[in-house]
Amino acid sequence: MSKNAFYIGIAFFGMINGIFNQLALLFALIHVQILAPALLFGSTGLTLMFSSLMVSTGTIILAGIPAAIYERFSSAKDDSTPTSLWIWLAGTALLTLPAMGNFLEYGL
Repeated sequence: MSKNAFYIGIAFFGMINGIFNQLALLFALIHVQILAPALLFGSTGLTLMFSSLMVSTGTIILAGIPAAIYERFSSAKDDSTPTSLWIWLAGTALLTLPAMGNFLEYGL
């Protein structure tokens, strides 16, 4: 599988988690409203979209930690290996599991 397919899959799972994980989205929404109300002009819609983006980004970053640890101990030199990309993809899929019920119910 090409690296682009891995990246598309990782971004897809991150997007699904950012849109459909209600608990993480509520957590991010509350904190963004408290910590940065003027940053998004007090708009609830913008705050919700920013919170969704934060959850998506956080999902991808958290899932990349095991892959980075694997690369560190496997002494990967230049670029990500297929094994580390599989670890990253599996990590994002596992973190997206709580959102999968809502995704399958509503669809895209």
